[in-house]
Amino acid sequence: MIKYRTFSIAQKNCCGEKLRKIITKITIFQLSLCYNEIKEESVELKKRLNLRAVLIGLYVAVFGAYVIWGLQPAEAAKNYEISTKLNIPSINLTTDVVTLQLENRELKTPDAIVGSFSRANNKTLLIGHSTTVFQNLNNVKIGDEINYDNGIYVVKNIKVLEKANVDMSKILASTEKQTLEIMTCTGDLLDGGDATHRLMITAEIKD
Repeated sequence: MIKYRTFSIAQKNCCGEKLRKIITKITIFQLSLCYNEIKEESVELKKRLNLRAVLIGLYVAVFGAYVIWGLQPAEAAKNYEISTKLNIPSINLTTDVVTLQLENRELKTPDAIVGSFSRANNKTLLIGHSTTVFQNLNNVKIGDEINYDNGIYVVKNIKVLEKANVDMSKILASTEKQTLEIMTCTGDLLDGGDATHRLMITAEIKD
């Protein structure tokens, strides 16, 4: 004969209480796991937000410095007195020009504007960096007009010379007509920011 085990009401209540405690413990454990996951995600999110804030701060600082620097006069303009302006319409160039003086038999090229030097009648040498003010000078063509010191000049000759073949005495020599010799670096870069060649543009006063 099969015997069935019967439970009293007290025993049933005891079992129910134990079951509720087990379920409560499981629920608390699950909530604890969820809390830890949420906490970890919050820490990770906080790190991401902090990183984003740092990147935004750096961007604002760099952009602000760029704007402020861009609004400042060129360093060369602080060291030299502006003498006139140079305008080359064909390459959309308009820049200040400063008068240069020989320093230890050398001419110091301004950083972001043009420097002029003259020691003979009707001849003016204009120099500038090919990485800044004269970055598009290689696009000038014969016949282009150049406005300089209230005069209009016409490009007559364009040539590229090796640095070693540049004859400064010839470049600076006097001429019958008012003449501009515009020079900048070109070719391969050398140590110290120099280059292997020179781009030379000769322009004469317009008749």
